[in-house]
Amino acid sequence: MPSTTRRAAAAIKTPAEPEGLPQPLPEPPVGDLRLETVLGALSDPLRLTIVRKLLLESEQFDHPCGWFGLDRPKSSLTHHFKALREAGVTRQRQYGLERRSQVRVDDLNERFPGLLDLVAAWMPEPQ
Repeated sequence: MPSTTRRAAAAIKTPAEPEGLPQPLPEPPVGDLRLETVLGALSDPLRLTIVRKLLLESEQFDHPCGWFGLDRPKSSLTHHFKALREAGVTRQRQYGLERRSQVRVDDLNERFPGLLDLVAAWMPEPQ
């Protein structure tokens, strides 16, 4: 494993799950996760950025859409977060009117070892 991937893997943050969480929104079970579906969801640079930010910068268990600081229309962001959830990359929970996301780290590591290390090591193109 290249040293940059090892460093990124060590930097992946997985905050502890607090008690009393709302049930997750519908998502595929870990056994049904398909590599081509996960890679399809991660093929969009914005979605890849979302997942990378969750992996490396999580400050709490899950995060609302506004935490990402993305300058996109709400409808566009809703589409991207839904694509990640339906592919099995993220888990979302509904808190009143707000949905919060987290990466399914354990599930993805079980099905596709090393994939999240690659995502964490990816560097977006400078804007």
